[in-house]
Amino acid sequence: MPRHPNQVLFEGEKPFPIIPTCEHFAGTEERITKALELQNRMGGVFDITMDCEDGAPTGAEQAHAEMVVRMQNSAGNQHNMSGVRIHDYTNEHWKQDIDIIVPGAGERVAYITIPKTVKATQLAEMIEYVRNTGAKAGIKREIPIHALMETHGALREIWQIAELPNVQVLDFGLMDFVSAHHGAIPSSAMRSPFQFDHALLHRAKAEMVAAALANGIVPAHNVTLELKDVDFIYNDAKRAHDEFGFLRQWSIYPAQIEPITRAMAPTHHEIEEAEAILLKAFDADWGPIQHEGNLHDRATYRYYWELLQRARIQNVDLGAEVTNKFFSEAVPA
Repeated sequence: MPRHPNQVLFEGEKPFPIIPTCEHFAGTEERITKALELQNRMGGVFDITMDCEDGAPTGAEQAHAEMVVRMQNSAGNQHNMSGVRIHDYTNEHWKQDIDIIVPGAGERVAYITIPKTVKATQLAEMIEYVRNTGAKAGIKREIPIHALMETHGALREIWQIAELPNVQVLDFGLMDFVSAHHGAIPSSAMRSPFQFDHALLHRAKAEMVAAALANGIVPAHNVTLELKDVDFIYNDAKRAHDEFGFLRQWSIYPAQIEPITRAMAPTHHEIEEAEAILLKAFDADWGPIQHEGNLHDRATYRYYWELLQRARIQNVDLGAEVTNKFFSEAVPA
C-alpha cells in the first residue's frame, strides 16, 4: 500500500514548521478581543501575537501579563493560534512575563516572541528559562520561540541564533534596525520600495532568511506602514516572499491580514500542479515519475508536499482525491 508523504519524504530530518503566513499584533484587551473574533470569522488563517512589550502600560506590566493569560485561556481563543511577545533581555520584566505566562497558559500559548535579540547567549538563556519554568509548572510541551532580529548584534550572530533549540521563527524588525544605523539609512527605507532596495537592508534580510531556512526555521518579514491600501500591502508581502524567501509577515492593522495571506499563498496553478504530481508519485510509491515531459522524484516531491500543506493551513480548497489521501483523519500526521 502506498505510504503517506510524511512517512517517506523527510526521513530523519527536522520537520519544517507549517504555520500561518500572517502574524497579527494586538496589545490591549480590546484589540486582542477583536483580533480573536476576526481570527474565528476567517477560520484561523492567521496567528495573533498578544503584546506584553509595547502593549503593556509602564508600571502595569504584571497586570498586563495576567490579562494576556486570561485571553489565552478564554473561550474566544478557539484555534490556540495566539502567541505572546514578552519584554527583551535588558528589561527587568522579562522573567516576570515568563513566570506569569508559562504556568498560566503554557498548554495553549502558540509561541513566545523574544524581541531585540542582541547575542545568541542571551537568547539561549531566555529559552532555557522558558523551558525550566514550563517543566516546573508541569507543562508537557516545548513552547516554540520566535526571535526578533532588529539589532547589529543579532545580524552578526544570526547563524548561532538560528541553531538554538526550539526556535520556530526568525522575525525581521525593520524600524529598530534602521534606527540603529543612526541616520546612515534614510527614513525612506522604512517603507517600500527602499526597504527592499537599500543595500544594507537587502543584505540583512537575505542573510536572516538564509540562516533561518538552513536551520528549518520560518523567516518572517516586518510590518508595512501602509495600513489601508490593499494593493500596496499585497505588493510588499509579494516582494518579501518572491524576492527574499520570507514565508510569513507581520500585520499591525486588520485590513493588512487578507492581502498578506493572499500574497503568501500558493497560486491556483501551483496547487493544481502539486496535486497532479503528488498523486502520480503516491501511485508510484514515491518512485520517479514523468509529468508533462518533466522528471520528478523525492527532491521535487518535498517541495510540492510543503506547498500543499501551506495551502491547506490557509484554508485553500484542495481536490477531493488529494484531501482524502493526504489530509483525512485516517492518514498519518
